[in-house]
Amino acid sequence: MTDRDTSDRHRVLVVDDAPEFIELLVPLLQREGYVTETAADGEAAIAAARSFAPDVIVLDLGLPKIDGVDVCRQVRAFSDAYVIMLTARADEVDRVVGLEVGADDYMTKPFSPRELVARVRAMLRRPRSTVTAEDDAAQPRRFGDLEVDPLAHAVRVGGEEIALTRIEFDLLETLTSKPSMVFSRALLRERVWGPDWFGDDHVVDVHIANLRKKIDVAGNASYVRTVRGVGYRLAAS
Repeated sequence: MTDRDTSDRHRVLVVDDAPEFIELLVPLLQREGYVTETAADGEAAIAAARSFAPDVIVLDLGLPKIDGVDVCRQVRAFSDAYVIMLTARADEVDRVVGLEVGADDYMTKPFSPRELVARVRAMLRRPRSTVTAEDDAAQPRRFGDLEVDPLAHAVRVGGEEIALTRIEFDLLETLTSKPSMVFSRALLRERVWGPDWFGDDHVVDVHIANLRKKIDVAGNASYVRTVRGVGYRLAAS
């Protein structure tokens, strides 16, 4: 790492207990201009996430002391960093569990470190909201007990604020921006993850499921409706 000012550079925390993987990946990230920190076990990962304040966390699922799933769950209590979870197992259950506890993306080993760097780059290029107080789109949107406040980046159900990840909020903000429109999975990927992201539709489905668990009230119809064969839309009624 150079001595030049790093305050305006993105920070990436790499958590993996394989030194050879760290030795391959970290120089590639630094070459892209990212400031890096590493951790080799779950306890160190949580401490580093607090002290280093990363923009992206590359998180291995199989870690000593505390596994990646629990690390992600604990980190989500205080950080909204993007999390790319790594798993050595091809089992879909592992990927789904990782996404359910707050990971934004996943990759299955073995893979090219350059591909992982490309994923990090794509995450950090995600479109940022340009809504200002003067925009009509900045006004709070209400749908029954659901309220979305784009300017405050807040969501409330029945007056109670709901904690969402950045991906979950952006999905809901997109759906509520045009409540009568059906958004295909491809369009949601482009709007929320950005045009450079190259994951699959399954990630969209899992994040929508996570969003529903947080905003839907037991016994009521879901605020997000599935349009079979097309995608999703807000159940505006």
